[in-house]
Amino acid sequence: MADKRLRILVAKPGLDGHDRGAKIIARALRDGGFEVVYTGLHQTPEMIAEAAVQEDVDAVGLSILSGAHMTLFPEVIKLLKQRGAGDVAVFGGGIIPDDDATRLRELGVREIFTPGASTEDIVKWVHENVQARQ
Repeated sequence: MADKRLRILVAKPGLDGHDRGAKIIARALRDGGFEVVYTGLHQTPEMIAEAAVQEDVDAVGLSILSGAHMTLFPEVIKLLKQRGAGDVAVFGGGIIPDDDATRLRELGVREIFTPGASTEDIVKWVHENVQARQ
């Protein structure tokens, strides 16, 4: 029996209208062998958590450039837990200061990628750190 391909939801929360990076990451993850669902622009944390549950994903990748990362990342994690999906790995990227990235990891975000991270590094990290949910 073939191994299950990991499913990853890529989401762009908030009012930021720039999703080029999210689309590039979604494509890189798809090319890296994952099933990828991209939700599009202007998603609320509730919409993202619900889509993650509906799509039965193993991970959620968030792209945030607006500066609202300290609000949006923890809210998505909280809502995933409320929906019984607290084991979904949450990672993300954007313009995120090092101190905020450290705090986000403490709050449950598995990894933060900032400008300069390569798509190869992100795909490699997912291969090495995301497991299929039971």
